[in-house]
Amino acid sequence: MDLPTVDLPALPRLLAAPAPGWVETTDVIVVGSGVAGLTAALHLREAGLHVTVVTKVTMDEGSTRWAQGGIAAVLDPADTPTAHAYDTEVAGVGLCDPAAVRVLVEEGPTRLRELMRIGAEFDRNPDGSLMLTREGGHRADRIVHAGGDATGAEVQRALHAAVHRDPWIRLVEHALVLDLLRAPGDGPDGLGPACGITLHVLGEGSEDGVGAILARAVVLATGGMGQIFAATTNPAVSTGDGVALALRAGAAVTDVEFVQFHPTALIVPAGGPGAGLAQQPLVSEALRGEGAYLVDGDDKRFMVGQHELAELAPRDVVAKGIHRVLLASGADHVFLDARHLGGDFLAGRFPTIVASCLAIGVDPATDLIPVAPAAHYASGGVRTDLHGRTSIPGLYACGEVACTGVHGANRLASNSLLEGLVFSRRIAEDIAAGLPEQARPAETGAWVGGQGWVVPADGTPALQRAMTRGAGVLRSARTLAGTAAALGELGQGRGVPRTADWEATNLLTVASTLVTAAYARQETRGCHWREDFPTADERWRGHLVTGIGADGSLNERWEASA
Repeated sequence: MDLPTVDLPALPRLLAAPAPGWVETTDVIVVGSGVAGLTAALHLREAGLHVTVVTKVTMDEGSTRWAQGGIAAVLDPADTPTAHAYDTEVAGVGLCDPAAVRVLVEEGPTRLRELMRIGAEFDRNPDGSLMLTREGGHRADRIVHAGGDATGAEVQRALHAAVHRDPWIRLVEHALVLDLLRAPGDGPDGLGPACGITLHVLGEGSEDGVGAILARAVVLATGGMGQIFAATTNPAVSTGDGVALALRAGAAVTDVEFVQFHPTALIVPAGGPGAGLAQQPLVSEALRGEGAYLVDGDDKRFMVGQHELAELAPRDVVAKGIHRVLLASGADHVFLDARHLGGDFLAGRFPTIVASCLAIGVDPATDLIPVAPAAHYASGGVRTDLHGRTSIPGLYACGEVACTGVHGANRLASNSLLEGLVFSRRIAEDIAAGLPEQARPAETGAWVGGQGWVVPADGTPALQRAMTRGAGVLRSARTLAGTAAALGELGQGRGVPRTADWEATNLLTVASTLVTAAYARQETRGCHWREDFPTADERWRGHLVTGIGADGSLNERWEASA
């Protein structure tokens, strides 16, 4: 298939950085400390391997702790893995890998029970049974939750405690991963398997803190890329570092055009408390699962009649429904009405949401909650097989940074934490079954330093605005070309080797990759909505696989779905 192309800037194949001033060695490096990374580390330790976990800020500051809804798994005897798979594939609009979905739904319950065995405590009914609820796109009650709407925080707490109980897990905090180290090999670029990473650790080693960790395998679990948009529910650390690193190293990424916009992020009034935050508070769809509903400025329930599940339709359907209202009205938000649920119920079931609302002067028991879509979850990412292996030997990926094939064109609610649990276990098993000897990095690239380039961080706000305006929920050839032009201008600048500029370069890399794929895919499918191609097209039932050429140009190839 001939793919439409748009002009975009050349991207660096290496971040500008000095040669490593210090070197450590371990068996396996895990980059990221959310559910996927910490679960992988714990399973690797079960195999007797030494593990180093590298995390960007502290172990608690990734996306996992913000997950409100819960974890989807078949625990009710009346439910089945086949039913869970069906709901997942319906949400994925023809692009899910059925084999990956089977792995998720069949292995998920066991992985969830393992999480409970290490200490995670989920909400229970008076008889002691797990309290199950329903979220958008699910046709059965199969979501476990903790603390009402604080599931992610409880999962992170349990994993954090388990990691700290193991003295053979080395934790490196305040560390930004820079580039992948590869051994000499017979690849097209003369390189072989992954053998470590370069990273910047505040206060470590040389004056600038750049060092290297050598390992026999590297696992990317760096989370998402939501900070390429001006409005996102992702934390400030979600700058696409893992996808950008993988692209620079030569790995394939896929489905990056499918970024899910959560329909109901809390809108913080301009000039009010919390205005200007990098992360929008999330109003979980579990609130809609309990009976809250969406209304426009005229108090009309606009989702009724748009989908059989109304407010509990898949997230892309709800986000589009809200955007249609916003376009027609000129407003910047709609409302979620939960007043009929009662203040006591809301405070007990959704304490996090209630606290966020109260912080901006909204009482959900008596007031309508202002909400609008915000970038939430990347369904695509670094391409992996069913064991988390990427196209580079020795490099694995799991969690939001990976594209396992589970989510297709749109992630089903509460499948993300489950995916991290399931595929991190598979990665650990694959690594333990065939870990090679430590290789020495090739005498080139990040190992010797002094190469590559970065863009200045002062262009980041302009990048985020351009992406939200032209590559957000609503897209067209015109808006995407405008976004590409803006990215091209930002790509002309040259920054200096420092954290802000490294992150800005990662943002430019993943933003450019998304725009390339979104421009090429001339249809509307899942959470990719093209105004100029408003329907799904069977010719586009497949995947765009992206890489970076030797000259820094992005290249796309097409793979039809099986």
